[in-house]
Amino acid sequence: MLKPAPPTSISELLQRVETIAGLTLGELAAQYHFKSPDDLLREKGWPGQLLEYVLGASAGSKPVPDFEHIGIELKTLPLSYTGKPLETTYVSVVPLTNLTGLTWQSSSVKKKLNHVLWLPILAERDIPPINRTIGTGFLWQPDSLQEAQLRRDWEEQIELIAVGRVNEISGHLGEVMQIRPKAANSKVLTDAIGPEGGLIKTLPRGFYLKTQFTQNILKNHFSC
Repeated sequence: MLKPAPPTSISELLQRVETIAGLTLGELAAQYHFKSPDDLLREKGWPGQLLEYVLGASAGSKPVPDFEHIGIELKTLPLSYTGKPLETTYVSVVPLTNLTGLTWQSSSVKKKLNHVLWLPILAERDIPPINRTIGTGFLWQPDSLQEAQLRRDWEEQIELIAVGRVNEISGHLGEVMQIRPKAANSKVLTDAIGPEGGLIKTLPRGFYLKTQFTQNILKNHFSC
């Protein structure tokens, strides 16, 4: 089957989402001749890559929403049997240098989370990747409280980075969004602002939504 073209409207995207609800990742991969891994140890991003492909996401690794032309970001949400998120949700790379003039409004986090298509997947650890079932996707935009929480976490942690305190940041910081190392291994290093104002080498970092935050998004959506 040919690679789907990017959707031209939100309603077209939602039609595609409706079509795949209830399928397993394996069934979907077979339908589109998309290679399936035996396990996710080496292919952790496979479910997201498959769904991006099938739904026609076009952004690749650019710091813009996955469905660039309609301003929608795709986020898969692995859930337990009880419907709880199994892991934090990656948002974007954390800038560790050139922070002058950077604001929440212009940040990649704000752009990525402005309008999200959440795609729940029943992904309990004992279910092989190909047997994990795709749930009913839904659109979400942060309300004023959620945006205020995200903004506060972003600003507080970016400020620490700007004053050279990147190595003091741990996953415990942030009410709804944390910063954690994001690298294939500990040998992958990047520049960051050091305590004296010069550059130091450190692990790349990523912004992640905490599971309590995504749990609330789910609860708010499915209880309405």
